[in-house]
Order: sequence, then C-alpha cells, then structure tokens
Amino acid sequence: MKIRRILLLISFLAFMAFSARSQEPQVHRFTLRQCLEYAWEHNQNVIIANLETEVARAKTGEFISAGLPQIDATASVNKNFKLRRTFLPANQFDPTAPEDEVIELVFGTPYDGDIGLSINQMVFNGSYFVGLKASKVYQKLSVKDHIKSRIDVTENVTKAYYTVLVNQMSYETVEANYNRIDSLLRETQIMYDNGFAELLDLNRTKVEFNNISTAKTNAKRAVEISEDLLKFQMGMPIEDKLVITEKLSDLQFNVQEEIDMGYSFARRIEYSRLETSQELAWFDLKNDRVQYLPKLDLYLAWGMNAGVRNFSDLGQLGNRMVWPDYQLAGLRLSVPIFDGLYKAKVIQQKKLKVQQLEYQRMMLENSIKLEVEQSRKKLIMNLDELKSQEANMKLAESVYNQTKIKYQEGVGSNLEVIDADNAFKRAQNNYFNALFDALIAHVEYRKALGILEQDIKQ
Repeated sequence: MKIRRILLLISFLAFMAFSARSQEPQVHRFTLRQCLEYAWEHNQNVIIANLETEVARAKTGEFISAGLPQIDATASVNKNFKLRRTFLPANQFDPTAPEDEVIELVFGTPYDGDIGLSINQMVFNGSYFVGLKASKVYQKLSVKDHIKSRIDVTENVTKAYYTVLVNQMSYETVEANYNRIDSLLRETQIMYDNGFAELLDLNRTKVEFNNISTAKTNAKRAVEISEDLLKFQMGMPIEDKLVITEKLSDLQFNVQEEIDMGYSFARRIEYSRLETSQELAWFDLKNDRVQYLPKLDLYLAWGMNAGVRNFSDLGQLGNRMVWPDYQLAGLRLSVPIFDGLYKAKVIQQKKLKVQQLEYQRMMLENSIKLEVEQSRKKLIMNLDELKSQEANMKLAESVYNQTKIKYQEGVGSNLEVIDADNAFKRAQNNYFNALFDALIAHVEYRKALGILEQDIKQ
C-alpha cells in the first residue's frame, strides 16, 4: 500500500512538473523574415481574413447547391375531431325537394394520413447562373482581402522590427557613452585626489554620469517596450521571449534601385480589389436584369394517403386498399409580367453604383500616383538627412576625442569636455532619429509601390 502511494505521489509530481514546463514562456530567435512568417500565421487580423475566405468558399457551395435536385419527404397523421360539413342544394339528389332546401353532407374519416416524397429540379433560372459566377468573384475578392490584411501586417511588423533594431543600436551607443563618462569620472576623481582638478570639475562630471545612467535605463526600457510592440503586431504572447538575431548592418536595402522604379497600378492590392468589386457590381446588375426572364422548374411527387375510422388501421402501410398511392410530374413556368416597376428601380440603382465604382477607380489611380511621388520625395529627403546627421555625429565624436586629449594633457578644461560630450550625444540622438525616419519612409515607399511583400501573390 505504501509503495502504491509513493508511486501515485511520484506520478502526480511528474505531471505537475510537466504542466509547469509546458506553461513556461517560449523563447523565439527570429530574423525579420521569420517574424513576418510568424505574423502571417498568428496575427488575429490575418486569421479573421482567412476565415472570411473560408466563408466565401462555403458561400459558393451554397449557390451551387441551389441548382441541384431538392428532395423532401413528408409524413402526417391527423385526428379529425369534427369533420368539415359541405352544403349542397337538396334537389341535386331529390328532384322533388324544394328549391331553397339545402342538405348537409360530411366528407372524411376520423383519422387520415399522408406519406409523400417530392423532387424539384430547377431547369432554367437566369439569376442562378449569374449568381453562381458572382459567388466565384466574391470568393476572389475575399482572397484579395486576405492578401490586403497580410500586407498591412507586413508593414506593421516591419516598422516594429526596425524600431527594435534602432532602439537596440541606440542602447549600445548609450552604453558606450556610459562607459566613456564612467572612465572620465574615474580619471577626474584621480586628478582631483592629486590636486590637478577642482571640486567643480568632479561634481560636473558626476552630474553627467548620473544623466547618462538614467539615459541608459531609459534606453533599456525603450528596447523592451519596442519588443513588446513587435510581439503584439506578430500575434505572439507578450510573456514569450523574442530575440532578434539580426543587426541593421545585416539587412540589404536596394534603395537607389527602388527610387528609380516607376509605379504600377497592378502591383497595388487596393487597385486589384477595386477591379474585383467592379466585376462584382456588374454581375449584381446583370442578376437584376435577368429577373425579367421566365423561370422553369421540373417537379416529381409520389406518395400514399389514407382515411380510416380506427387509428390502428393506419398501421397497415402495405395494404393498398388502406394506403392507395399517387404519382405526379409536371413543369412549372413562371413568367414575370409587371411588378410595379420594382426591378427597373433596382436596376437604376445598380447602374449608379457601377458609375460610382468607376469614379472611385479614377480617384484611386490619382491617389496612388500622389502617394508614390510623396513617399519617394520623403524617402530621398530622409536619406539626405541621415547622411548629414551621420557626418555630424562623426564630426562631434572627433571634437570630443580632441577635447578630451587636450584635457588629459592639461591644456583644456573639464567644462569643454562636458560640452563636447553633450554635443556628441545630441548628434547621436539626431542620427538615430534620422535613421528611424529613413527606415520608416523606406517601408512606406515600398508599400506605395506595391512591393512591400513581393512573396505575396496578388
């Protein structure tokens, strides 16, 4: 008994350990491409768009099913508590009866039943064939909506990814600044202890050290915040650990080649979606026009009915005297004649809708042209700003190094070193801001060209 208890306890502890291990946050080591692939699978907006595609596919099946044979089976049993009376002139049965005399007749039995099978097959219905084509176009539109959601996710994830890289690079720079100021503080402390520096110089350096310490903490938090934002855009649980395995230097940018690339409406998913919407609107208009055509259906029916005095007699299904059968077949033709001009007004609305979509297409073309040109100029401007700020940062670093050498040689002041350090850090901040703006402008320009995610087939 004790051994059994020990085994149960070990099994329980092993199960708890396995459960705890399975709930531990996962660690993901991703490149940009891997982040995008993860987002395409786990981002909620992409999942919703994918489900909408499945809904459209099922909708097409719904239209197809309407043209297949419709088979129904029915069965009914009735208890007639009081049979319906029929009134007839009495002289139809008795010529000697007065003209105004009426006799009352009762038709039916206390119990009656009916069992039947009916088949209806559509032979011709113009609306069905148009609707079937329209449903396939609607399915194509849902696929493009799915592509649009993937492109939007690609933009958001790429921007968030670049934000992480820039913040990591900024943190590394702040950490280098921290080490530099820490070294300057220790040197100033030694010079002060040996009487070669004033207390003012030491205190001024301590202030800078405290500032850079705070900046280092804030830079670290900025990295963590940007990583959480990236995980959110990817659809990844916030508690999971995401490790970026790339640096900005690892990414290849063919900026100049893309700047010289012309725009193409066909590359933009928004334009393709609008063309599909126009096609769908034409089918919608055509569907209303074919409503003027006749409809033809074929129907078949077979069944048995019975009328008896005793309920138990209804169980004699094999007795054709009790349950005689019936059979019928026919064609049903429906010809619309006048509907109060209802269809005419609906068609008029659909024509106006088609015209609206055409004007929307023209507006979208102009919008794409403007978006490409503006994003192109913005990218060029940000690239020029990046080059300028990079040159300023290198120059500020050179000034700081020269100022520090002069201070160490005793021909410069501590104040000059602090000022040069502040100028260097401002130049670094300006550089990182320009770098971030250039990366975001590059993403927006690629989206305007319709090449943000070239692996997605439109």
